Amino acid sequence: MSSTSDTHHHTLEAWLAQEKAVRMRMDAGVGPGVARPEQVAGKTGLEVMQGLLAGELPHAHMAKTLDFMMIEVGPGLAIFQGTPGVQHLNPLGTVHGGWFASVLDSALGCAVHTLMPPGRGYTTADLSVKLVKAITPKVQRVRAVAKVLHCGRQLATAEAQLVGPDGTLYAHASTACLVFEMPSPTGNKP
Repeated sequence: MSSTSDTHHHTLEAWLAQEKAVRMRMDAGVGPGVARPEQVAGKTGLEVMQGLLAGELPHAHMAKTLDFMMIEVGPGLAIFQGTPGVQHLNPLGTVHGGWFASVLDSALGCAVHTLMPPGRGYTTADLSVKLVKAITPKVQRVRAVAKVLHCGRQLATAEAQLVGPDGTLYAHASTACLVFEMPSPTGNKP
């Protein structure tokens, strides 16, 4: 075995171990769903994302449906890991572009979310995905690594790369998100 192959195997093992640890926390947690306003009131976006990762806040059904999950978050950073499967294939036998886009969009949005102060929200206004290499289920895992480039009062931008454990680039993406004040969960009360 070459050292490149050894490094790839070691990286894949580390990715699988991290995935297992996160899955155990999330399975022991509150499960899938949507957080109620009082669960996130007063929390920063980073605190919300950390709560989701810890299993304290509900996670999105979408991730289970498409077999990907958040693995790591930090200020302006989100990493998602996906498992390409036969259920994601297009008629040509490669993973559908929509799956690439979903994993990348999730990572990009969550990276932006980490920079939201309490009471601020965002929505994706633009998503651009460049698919540079096909994925088949032979690729055991891929990671979308998203980083925020700009986060202002009205606009946030971020970029992400979808890579394999051997460093292969499968796609890259960018987003522009509109940032806004969230409606108060208590209505007009002080």
